[in-house]
Amino acid sequence: MKVGIVQFKASVNKQKNLDKITSYISKAASKNATICAFPEFMMFYTNSSQSAKQLANESESITGNFVSQICKSAKENQIQVIGTIYEKSRKKDRVYDTSFIVDTSGKIISTYRKIHLYDALGFRESDKMTPGSKIEKPVNTSIGKVGMMICYDLRFPEMSRSLAIAGSEVLIAPSAWVKGKSKEEHWITINKTRAIENGCYVIAPDQTGNIYCGRSLAIDPYGKILLDMKKKEGIGFVDIDLNLVEETRKVLPLLQNRRTDVYSTLKI
Repeated sequence: MKVGIVQFKASVNKQKNLDKITSYISKAASKNATICAFPEFMMFYTNSSQSAKQLANESESITGNFVSQICKSAKENQIQVIGTIYEKSRKKDRVYDTSFIVDTSGKIISTYRKIHLYDALGFRESDKMTPGSKIEKPVNTSIGKVGMMICYDLRFPEMSRSLAIAGSEVLIAPSAWVKGKSKEEHWITINKTRAIENGCYVIAPDQTGNIYCGRSLAIDPYGKILLDMKKKEGIGFVDIDLNLVEETRKVLPLLQNRRTDVYSTLKI
């Protein structure tokens, strides 16, 4: 089972990005990928000077034109797609950072709103965004049972562990990882760790250019880097073998060996 991982530099122009996205979908399908995964903020690049109101005005609903065109492309190319949008919210001048999965019929089969907003290292996503309120259940896809995360969520091991316990065989984390001191080291270490501690694949498509570091990754269940896209825009391909998930969890039974009967004895 082959997954296409897209790394690109989003412009401020929504239509230009949409054209690029549908082109990548077609390219992934032509290479016999069964699913194509895109980075966070693929809808458009928003810089620090863009106000919360301006961002909210540019956002769309999950059934708006941006996602609808992606659904159409998924159906035409008979490929599943994982993407992201700035989704309208009921809170004034705030948006959700939302990921979605589209099946080969063009139907949205899962949506997830980022719950951990990046209020750290000089950034405050909460100034423009509102957080989601739940972790979505893993969903069956062509590459296995997928659990969805977004970028900063990777820094919170409770989330990936919850998704693994719920049955995730692949964690997919669309990201826009900001450049900075030791940030690439954090990025690589965290992605490898999430894979190792949960015995699953981690697929992390990332933005490149602007303020982002690139380095889109695919990690296998034992922590091996299968793909590192460095800084260039483009699409990479990785084969997913679910037997490896099963084998890894058998020889390294971290989920099974948890001591949930003891953890609660720590009084805080």
